Amino acid sequence: MKSILKKTLLAALPVLFMFSAAIAQPPPPGDHGGDEDVQPAPIGSGLALLLGMGAVYGAKKVYDARKKIRE
Repeated sequence: MKSILKKTLLAALPVLFMFSAAIAQPPPPGDHGGDEDVQPAPIGSGLALLLGMGAVYGAKKVYDARKKIRE
């Protein structure tokens, strides 16, 4: 069992390193046409919406699981 785990881990490590390098973004070109005080795009409202929907979905799953246990 340990040899299978070692072989799997050794095979997965190079793949993980390739994925981490692929996720990186290159820096913007030298003259990107913007001012130095450019603000990043806001993501707050979309993130709050996703978190809220996830909380409601999780609460429903818990409610259904408890209801099933009581029956």
